[in-house]
Amino acid sequence: MSEVSPVLTVAADGDVRIVTLNRPDRLNGVSEELHRRLSEVWRELADDTKARAVVLTGAGRAFSAGGDFDHLLRHHTDPELRERSIRLDRTIQTEMIRFPLPVVAAVNGPAVGLGCSLALACDLVLIADDAYIADPHVSVGLVAGDGGVTLWPLLTSLLRVKEYLFTGDRIPAATAVELGLANRTVPPDDLMREALALAHRLAAQPAEALRATKLALATLVEQVSRGAMEAALMAERATMTSPDHIRAITGLASRAERRARPSEEN
Repeated sequence: MSEVSPVLTVAADGDVRIVTLNRPDRLNGVSEELHRRLSEVWRELADDTKARAVVLTGAGRAFSAGGDFDHLLRHHTDPELRERSIRLDRTIQTEMIRFPLPVVAAVNGPAVGLGCSLALACDLVLIADDAYIADPHVSVGLVAGDGGVTLWPLLTSLLRVKEYLFTGDRIPAATAVELGLANRTVPPDDLMREALALAHRLAAQPAEALRATKLALATLVEQVSRGAMEAALMAERATMTSPDHIRAITGLASRAERRARPSEEN
């Protein structure tokens, strides 16, 4: 079984499904289309009666560099897009929390912003030892509404959450493991092999017991995080038009364009 879209692929490895963020030329930055597909794919996989576990990874050298600059810039002037993005963020978080199958993240490179949230929403996180995670929402003038506020306090101490969400600093792979934000580091060349092996091990577990255990834990996550999720999402929507955010994203987009220009001319 293999389902292909321009921005996301779903492939089968026996009873394991491999979901790949598929915009390698943009470091798997989240475009509007990828945002939408991420909100849909979890229900589609839940309806796949032959699936028993999932691996989530990124194509190319990144897991996901976060929001695509062009997509982010459109939020400043498009209120319908802002509403739609917040709705999709809510759906992605909720669907991943409630998803009945075990999900293993294979973090093959930078996982930033929403990319970081996607990785940490998985049940188990394997990270290449040369990769890193980061949530720089605050640094670009946004509230960390797509998962940072919801998930991080469940995984590590509140002091550490504040340090890394407030500063946006990168967290190297080994530090992520120390903080409880990843299970273990893996050499890059072994990452997919180990992630698939772990997913197949989970797929071989008694399905009913594993699903019921995961859904019981999901109830705990929802009870603890629902209020914070809604508060963060509403605050993120408000900051999408803030001067700080507009200035930060415009500057980042301009620098990225200047860096790309010489390679395009060669």
